[in-house]
Amino acid sequence: MSETPAAQTASMTSDLKRRVPSAIAMIVLALGVTWYGSFPFLLFWTLAALIVWYEWAVIVRLRHKTTVLALGVFVVAAAAVLVSMHFPMAAFGAILAGAVVAFLLAGDETATRLWSGGGLIYAGLAFLPVVLLRNDAEYGFSAVIWLYAVVWLTDIAAYFAGRFIGGPKLAPVISPKKTWSGAIGGTLFGVLGGAGVAAYATGNFVFMHVVIAFAVSLFSQAGDIFESFVKRKFGKKDSSGILPGHGGVMDRIDGFIAGAALALVIGLATGGMKSPAAGLLQW
Repeated sequence: MSETPAAQTASMTSDLKRRVPSAIAMIVLALGVTWYGSFPFLLFWTLAALIVWYEWAVIVRLRHKTTVLALGVFVVAAAAVLVSMHFPMAAFGAILAGAVVAFLLAGDETATRLWSGGGLIYAGLAFLPVVLLRNDAEYGFSAVIWLYAVVWLTDIAAYFAGRFIGGPKLAPVISPKKTWSGAIGGTLFGVLGGAGVAAYATGNFVFMHVVIAFAVSLFSQAGDIFESFVKRKFGKKDSSGILPGHGGVMDRIDGFIAGAALALVIGLATGGMKSPAAGLLQW
């Protein structure tokens, strides 16, 4: 039986009271380190990646957890050092090599090994793409703000559109609360935010700004659904309880991880390793 409008409003109000304070704190911190850049930005996202790695290991119940966890911490830290020294390819290589070792250490079952190695790659994607975009001297700050605008507005608008409009479910088996109205509303606002930031940053509006924001918005929603699939497969509701009202770090940045990965690929394809942020925004 569906909830009455009054019950839906009460539920949403209670949900927002838990979510908003921690969301504001995270936004302020993220914007602060993004503005400053350099080591604080790298440290912020490296810590996020380490927490994601831990949460992933707990969710998928990795065998030999202590050994594999320690390996992952070492590999993520090593990749962070390498990217700080401007060796991005070596940083990605360290993550891939670590994933192979994690695969071999995780036990005898192929599925367990795949979850282990895949988790370390996922943790690497939690910080390397956004750090490489920020490292672009000319457009790094603007590119990360653009990424925040697309992913955050997609997430926020999807939440409110889904709550107020409702309608058919997007992926009822994987994530029962997600609706098509939420996905459409989230995409619309994500595109508007991304196109607006890109136009302001470059001083020019082109249709490709809309196309790229659209693709990254969709990809971020796919990342959210992917994390829901992983949690449902292993019988978990949240990745952890570290963030009041939001669950874990992985719950909060699942869409961002996917969106940042696609944004970096687009940036590299058009701007190369030296200017991925310019490649993302300049058309």
